[in-house]
Amino acid sequence: MKIVCIGSGNVATHFANAFKANAAELIQVWSKNQDHAAELAGVTGAQPISDLKEIDPEADLYLIAVKDDAIPEVITALANVKGMVVHTSGATDIGVFSETGMNFGVLYPLQTFSKQKALDFNQVPLCIEAKDQETLDALKSIARMLSPLVYEVNSEKRRILHLSAVFACNFVNHLYALSNEILQKNDLDFEILRPLIMETAVKVQDAFPADVQTGPAIRNDEQTIIKHKELLKDRPELKDIYETLSKSIKKTH
Repeated sequence: MKIVCIGSGNVATHFANAFKANAAELIQVWSKNQDHAAELAGVTGAQPISDLKEIDPEADLYLIAVKDDAIPEVITALANVKGMVVHTSGATDIGVFSETGMNFGVLYPLQTFSKQKALDFNQVPLCIEAKDQETLDALKSIARMLSPLVYEVNSEKRRILHLSAVFACNFVNHLYALSNEILQKNDLDFEILRPLIMETAVKVQDAFPADVQTGPAIRNDEQTIIKHKELLKDRPELKDIYETLSKSIKKTH
C-alpha cells in the first residue's frame, strides 16, 4: 500500500510511523514547512514536499492530518487523485468531502499524541466513517492494520466523542498544569502528585468516574473549601475554576 501523509504534526507523525511499522510504503510527506516535511520523511523513507501540486496522484491512501480549518483546501488540491482520501479530525463532518467524486472517509484516532512520546498504536481506538459500504469495508481493513480497536462512528457521534475527549484529556491536563503552578509557587515538587494522578486514572479503568469521586466537594466539607479558596485569593481565575468544579461535583452527587 502506497500512502501520502499530508501533515507533519503529532497525529501525522504517529500515523506515519504506525503505517511504516506495518509494512505500508510512505511515498510522500507534505507540510507547508519543508523542514518539517523533511523531518518526518527522513524517518519514514518518504519524499518531503511543501507544495500540494506535487502530490503523487497514484497513491492508494491520502491521509489528511492537518488543522481542521486547512482540510477543505487540501481536499480541493486532491481533486484528481485515484486513491482513498481520509481526514483524521474528530470535529470535522464527513460532509466536507461532499461533491468531490472521490473515495473518502474518516480515520479518527481517539488518543492524545506527542511527537516525543512513543505509544503502542495497537491500543489506539480508531473511529471510521466512509462515503459508502464498499469504501467503509476498505477503510476498516486499513484501520485494522494499525489497531484491533476499530469502531464505526458517524460524524455526529464523533463530534460527541471529541467533546468528551476534551473534557477527559485536554481539560484534565490543563488542571495538572495549574496544580503544578500552585506547587511551584510554594516550593513544592510536582513529583509528589504523580502517584495520586496515576491512582485516579487506574480507578476509572474498572469503575465509572462518578462512582469513585472523592474530595471536599462530595463530602460537603465547607470548612476545607473555604480554606482552599482563601489560598487562591490572589488568583481569582483559579478560584473561579475551583468554585465552578466544586459546584458541579455537588450538583452531580
